[in-house]
Amino acid sequence: MMTNLFSVFDPTSSILSLQLNWLSATLGLAIIPISIWVIPSRFTSSFSLLLMPLHKEFKMLMPQKGMNLLFLSLFLLIMFNNTLGLLPYIFTGTSHMIMTLSLALPLWISFMLYGWINNTNHMFTHLVPQGTPVPLMSFMVCIETISNVIRPGTLAIRLAANMIAGHLLLTLLGNQGPSLSLIILSGLIITQILLLMLESAVAVIQAYVFVILSVLYSSEVTYVK
Repeated sequence: MMTNLFSVFDPTSSILSLQLNWLSATLGLAIIPISIWVIPSRFTSSFSLLLMPLHKEFKMLMPQKGMNLLFLSLFLLIMFNNTLGLLPYIFTGTSHMIMTLSLALPLWISFMLYGWINNTNHMFTHLVPQGTPVPLMSFMVCIETISNVIRPGTLAIRLAANMIAGHLLLTLLGNQGPSLSLIILSGLIITQILLLMLESAVAVIQAYVFVILSVLYSSEVTYVK
């Protein structure tokens, strides 16, 4: 029995105190056979159409090839978790801060360590935007420092909140079904289908937003003109 509205997002299925719902984060690997990646197919062609524009966009911001591969992999991981969460009885890992913050925080820490160790002067100058009046410099340093510190939190909250919002709306509307008449129920089903299509688009868009913001943050500390 659901005790509160957010209990539908709690990982409650467990065996021997192991939270089985978190295994949904690896379902993307299980449903994609290795033969699909080895032998050219329509699946690989569709993935190329999706990933090549992202690769070109990341390459303009981050010339390092290894970093582009990292962000493409991160995009696929988040997109798979977002879309799999739309299926019935599949736990949406990206709707929890523990997962989104686990993705954002290590990235931010690595960027900050790399920037302060290798580009120290650039990191100091980045704290004061160009053209800032002298009386406001100390104030701008505080603002820029706070904005840098809260970046992993904003990334994690943005992804989790957007995934929770759509799922909550689908849950609230779906719970009204048994008490509705047949005509209103038909309209509710159409509305649910439209919302599900919207959530499918949001799943891809939020993965793109998370990754592109991470690329922008990394380009500030790893690429100095």
